[in-house]
Amino acid sequence: MKKLVLVALSIITFTAFGQKKTKTAEKDLNTWVDLTAGSWDAPGANAEFTNHDGRPAMKVLPKPGQVILKNTTFSNGTIEFDYIPTDQRFASFYFRYKDSKETELFYFRTHRSGDTTGIEAVQYTPNIDGVNLWDLLPHYQGKANFQNKTWNHVKLIASGYQLRVFVNDMQRPTMEVPRMEGNVMEGTLAFEGEGIVSNLVIKPGQTEGLPAYEGTDPVANDPRYLRKWQVSEPAVLPKNVDFSTDFAPKAETMWGTIWAERRGMINLTRKFGMSKERRIVWMKVDINSKTDQRKKIAMGFSDDIWVFLNGRYLYVDKNTFGAPIMKEPAGRCSIENSSFIIPLKAGKNELMVALANDFYGWAIIARLEDMDGISIE
Repeated sequence: MKKLVLVALSIITFTAFGQKKTKTAEKDLNTWVDLTAGSWDAPGANAEFTNHDGRPAMKVLPKPGQVILKNTTFSNGTIEFDYIPTDQRFASFYFRYKDSKETELFYFRTHRSGDTTGIEAVQYTPNIDGVNLWDLLPHYQGKANFQNKTWNHVKLIASGYQLRVFVNDMQRPTMEVPRMEGNVMEGTLAFEGEGIVSNLVIKPGQTEGLPAYEGTDPVANDPRYLRKWQVSEPAVLPKNVDFSTDFAPKAETMWGTIWAERRGMINLTRKFGMSKERRIVWMKVDINSKTDQRKKIAMGFSDDIWVFLNGRYLYVDKNTFGAPIMKEPAGRCSIENSSFIIPLKAGKNELMVALANDFYGWAIIARLEDMDGISIE
C-alpha cells in the first residue's frame, strides 16, 4: 500500500510550499498552500501574514505589484480559496503566472460587490508582453454575487485552453472561457489589489471533465469577416501628432500577412507586443466586386482608425476610453463599435486602414454585411 501511495505521488508534477491535509486518498493529491511569509514573494512589503476570523490568512495590501507564490508550477487542475476583496477598484488573481508580462488573470471589479446584476463584476483577461487585453475581450466578463466585507469562496478550473470559474455558487459557473488567450500554459499563482486570502488549495489535474481543447468560436463559419490582411511594421508617432498622411506606406514599405484570431479579431498586440509610445500600423485588403455597389461594413477598433478606399479618405473615428467619443461597449474593441458604407467600384478595390494605439490592447475587427457579388483576395 505504501508503495502505491509513493508511486501516485511521484507522478504529480506540481510543487509548492504548503500544508497537506491527508484524511483521504483524494486529499493526498491536494496541496494546501502555506499563507506564511516564507512561501510568498511580496516585493515592496505588500502583504501581511496573519490570522483573520480565527484562520491563517494572507492580507494583500493596497500597494502596486503582485504577491507571488514561490516554488510552484501550475498548469491544469482546480484552484480554490476564500477571499475578501476589499480593494476600492480591482482585486486580482493571477494563474499560470510566468511573470508580470505573461500570465492569465481573473479579477473582481470590487465596486460591484453586493450587486448581482453588474455585467462587469468579474472579468478574465490575459497579459501579453505586459499588456492587459481587457479592452479586446468584452465578452469575457459577467455578473457575480460577492461581498467585500465577508468571505467569498472562489473556484477556478483550468483545463488546456478552457477556464471555468465559480464564485460562491458552486453549482453554476460565474464565468466560462472557451479559449484562454494567454501565451503561457503553466506558471505560479499571484494576488494583487487589497484583499484577504485564506484556505488556498490547489488540486493538480482535477479538471472535473472540462475539456482541454478550445471551445467553439461563435463566428468561425461566418464568411463576412475580413480575416486576412497585409500589415506594415509599426511606426512611432511623434508627440503631439495625431495623424499625418506623411506616415502612409511608400513603395519600399515591407508588408507581412496577419490572420484573425477568434471572433474575427486581428490581434496586433500579440504580433507586435508592448510599446510605451503611441504607434501606428497600416493594413490593407483587396475586395473584388462584380459591379459598382455599396456595402455596409461593421468595424471594431482600438484605438483610432483612418480608413481609405482606393487611396481616398472614407472614414475616420476614435475609440478613446473614458472620453465622450468612446464607442460601445465602454470604449472596448467590439464589432459593435461602428459601421459605415463602402462604395465599391466594379473590379478590384483596395481597402486600407491606419490604426493607432496608445492604451492597452491593439486590434481591429471588420465584417461586411454580406458577400453578394464580391470576393476577398
